[in-house]
Amino acid sequence: MIPVTELRRGVTFEFGGSPYKVLEYHHIKVGRGGATIRVSVRNLVNGGTEEKTFNNGASVKSINTVKRRLQYLYEAENAVFMDPKTFEQVEIGKTAISQELVYLKEGQQTDVLFWDERALGIELPPNVTLTVTEADPGVKGNSASNFYKPAKLENGLQVKVPLFIKVGEKVRVDTRTGEYVERA
Repeated sequence: MIPVTELRRGVTFEFGGSPYKVLEYHHIKVGRGGATIRVSVRNLVNGGTEEKTFNNGASVKSINTVKRRLQYLYEAENAVFMDPKTFEQVEIGKTAISQELVYLKEGQQTDVLFWDERALGIELPPNVTLTVTEADPGVKGNSASNFYKPAKLENGLQVKVPLFIKVGEKVRVDTRTGEYVERA
């Protein structure tokens, strides 16, 4: 059991028979009353996000998750991953990983989260490198400005990049926010 006061971003737990991962944690103390813990969580089975509120003394059941490095193959009804050592294929529902799926490229290695031999989701690195496929041309002298222009990346994602970025260049994108980080 885990006291709810120890829930932090990234912690996984079981509540009501479903596994959850903490996205945000807030400790709320108002006046003389007891404190409440409000967490924003992602259901690891269906991918939905929920708000859960607990009293200060409550606890939740801890779960042991295991990460395995698998190779992303393709997307059909589900996302299909393969273990490069055993060639065993694992499917994860697209709804459970819809936000992460946009950052995956075919053949890319990624960590897949397992609970009781059941694949629940994936963990992406904080940044991924992608190629710019569409962008307005840069203008000479715009290399030191704070202005941004829209650009389309190879995965279809639209991000705002500095004016000096051209088509064909590689940029790093933050997988948590979907924003431009730097030129790769």
